[in-house]
Amino acid sequence: MPLAEWPQAELSNGLIQTSLYLPDASQGYYQGTRFDWSGAFKDLTYKGHSFIEPWFENYDPKLHDAISGPVEEFTPLGYTEAKPGDTFVKIGVGVLRKPDDKAYVFAKYYDIVEQGNWNVKKHKDYLEFTHELTSPTGYGYVYRKMVKLTKGKPELVLEHSLKNTGKLPIETSTYDHNFFIIDKQPTGPTVAIEFPFEVKGEGKGFGSTILPQGKQLLYSRALDKKEQVYSAGLQGFGTSSADYDIRVENQKTGAGVHITGDRPLQKLVYWACATTSCPEPYIQLKAAPGEEIKWKIAYEFYEKQKQ
Repeated sequence: MPLAEWPQAELSNGLIQTSLYLPDASQGYYQGTRFDWSGAFKDLTYKGHSFIEPWFENYDPKLHDAISGPVEEFTPLGYTEAKPGDTFVKIGVGVLRKPDDKAYVFAKYYDIVEQGNWNVKKHKDYLEFTHELTSPTGYGYVYRKMVKLTKGKPELVLEHSLKNTGKLPIETSTYDHNFFIIDKQPTGPTVAIEFPFEVKGEGKGFGSTILPQGKQLLYSRALDKKEQVYSAGLQGFGTSSADYDIRVENQKTGAGVHITGDRPLQKLVYWACATTSCPEPYIQLKAAPGEEIKWKIAYEFYEKQKQ
């Protein structure tokens, strides 16, 4: 299916132009079981700068990471307790089948048993997604996500609410993968990632290809086509939501994105390949039966003087 035919919607506030693919079990652009279906961005531009586009070469609607932009994933509910053949839940995806007794793997596609009900309200500068799900395992929820462009500001805001309508308590983590590509520039020394704290990290490529320097992560060289760098847990942040404050900036073109959240970080993962650099900030969520919780992530896009 040509990209123009996937169900989608365009948003603009006069400063930012963006478009998103909409949830659809049979015709949707993204049908994988990893990421929340209400976060599939197609593109985003501001002041002639591009921030979102496909970062991958191979596309399949059920491929776990064939998705772009600030996409979110929830850790599964009830997977560990489920026996092979039983079901578990992924918020924003549906009720999934556990095929065997192996540990959960995010890159694996799991058969969808129940998709739940999606509702999308479209407006000029925001989209409101609602996903309602009831599982025979005892989990149930109403998940709302508003993708909104702030009036008069170059800002994208993701506003979330999750109401536990089931019998079991919901305990999950969620993170935003932040698949940004700024002005089609490759991953390398022109890209800088900045935090409000002294950042430390160990992992694949850390200390050689990518260098923690003070409050920044900097690259010593460009990444090769098939190369990846990864850290399972960057350190340096505290218990305040003020540390959910990240900048991804391309110093060659002067464009950047400033990411802030209103909850403390639980964990901070980092992954990059030759096309995109992705800080992955995790937060923890808990909701007792009948309880509703809310959280927000803001993305401010900017242009600074080129160095």
